[in-house]
Amino acid sequence: MKNKVSIVKFLKGKSILISGGTGSFGTAMLKTLLKIADPKKIIIFSRDELKQYEMNQKFSENKYPIRYFIGDIRDKDRVNRACVGVDIIIHAAAMKHVNAAEYNPTECIATNINGAQNIIDAAINNEVSKVIALSTDKAANPINL
Repeated sequence: MKNKVSIVKFLKGKSILISGGTGSFGTAMLKTLLKIADPKKIIIFSRDELKQYEMNQKFSENKYPIRYFIGDIRDKDRVNRACVGVDIIIHAAAMKHVNAAEYNPTECIATNINGAQNIIDAAINNEVSKVIALSTDKAANPINL
């Protein structure tokens, strides 16, 4: 219980950006943050306009401290702009399906490697205090892209 209290204190009043914010993890993280953290603002950063629209139907910007921000982590300028005033980045955007990555290796590299670098650069440029990056079970002992 002590760890939960320190996490809540750490997140309270912070501006938090979730890359891949409309994905399965991003959606669960948003619900958790709204339930336990009392953040100043949560920025949902994703390239999926439809998923942002659907999420906004459940979690309206008028009712919750949320900002929906269309963008792709491959776009360095857009990532940098999204991170202005952000305290914490939770980086969950990625190509996660092995078959899709194998069939589209340059797209996978552009997203999972170059996109992650864009997140790091934007965090440095905007003096973001913490970046939390996710990995996946598919990254353990990889034998593919």
